[in-house]
Amino acid sequence: MTAETETASYPVTPRNRVKRMHERGSYDRAAVHAILDAAMLCHVAYVIDGQPYATPALFWRRGDTLYWHGSSASRMLRHLKAGTPACLTVAHLDGLVLARSGFNHSANYRSAMCFGTARLVEDEAEKIEAMRDVVDRFYPERSALLRPITPQEAKATTVIAMVIDDAAAKVRAKGVGDDEADFALPIWAGVIPVATVLGEVQVCHRLVGGVDRPETLSIFSEGGRLDTALLEGQRIYEKA
Repeated sequence: MTAETETASYPVTPRNRVKRMHERGSYDRAAVHAILDAAMLCHVAYVIDGQPYATPALFWRRGDTLYWHGSSASRMLRHLKAGTPACLTVAHLDGLVLARSGFNHSANYRSAMCFGTARLVEDEAEKIEAMRDVVDRFYPERSALLRPITPQEAKATTVIAMVIDDAAAKVRAKGVGDDEADFALPIWAGVIPVATVLGEVQVCHRLVGGVDRPETLSIFSEGGRLDTALLEGQRIYEKA
């Protein structure tokens, strides 16, 4: 999609329209991209001979194009080579919502669902660039520090690209939604926040002496949130 034709929102179609709790839905590009960019792991759904599959994969975004990769022997990747309708989804669990009735228990979350036609990246230059991007998107400027990709590694890797044709975000970010009559009940209720937090670095035991951790990895600080680090990594990636 070119800059001239890009709009602030994705088109609303029968397949991406949010039908339940539609007030939580958004088709805004920035909202969808923010949810995608705060994640590393997605699930790609597709159908082979009438059988549905949903495969987890590491993915990244450049503009309106999503990329993911895997082994050339992968059933999913071999199937998508021909150009196949696919649905890529991402979800973040942000809180456990405990109400005064089982019916009103819920969760705070951010989710994005993207639709398009997946294609095999066959151009050699685009493929090598994508294999570098999967490193630099998550770990800023790291590919320049690594040994070059070998022809054997490139041959063993399949890269898939999918332009987002339409997409929707859906978010719940609020407190307990009890029935009015239930607020007077002597039952504990509240929200328990959930986040993926970065732990202490475990340095490779075979690290060559005198090698320090690059400053570019400072976005991954102990005790920091993973989604925050990934959003910062995407910002750096887009500027490169």
